[in-house]
Amino acid sequence: MQFLIKATDGEGMLEKRMEVRPRHLEGMDRLGRRVICAGGLLDGDGKMKGSVLVLDLDSRDELEDYLAGEPYVIEHVWEKIEVERMNVVIANSKVS
Repeated sequence: MQFLIKATDGEGMLEKRMEVRPRHLEGMDRLGRRVICAGGLLDGDGKMKGSVLVLDLDSRDELEDYLAGEPYVIEHVWEKIEVERMNVVIANSKVS
């Protein structure tokens, strides 16, 4: 199951985001190949204001477990989180 996660930071959270970012990236590394793509959302000045992730997980419960341990959630960096199921057709220029 693939999930698109769009998470928007709370107001004034850039400094906190940067402080927590190493732990967030460690978590992404632990997910390994389950991460189809991930990156920061940028504001008009090119500063991070949120995140987009596309994850391939076994279930919605696994997604909820991931979110429960996500440092940006625990540290209240992400204010709004939207999750959609999706069907990844092309990743890394390869059609599946």
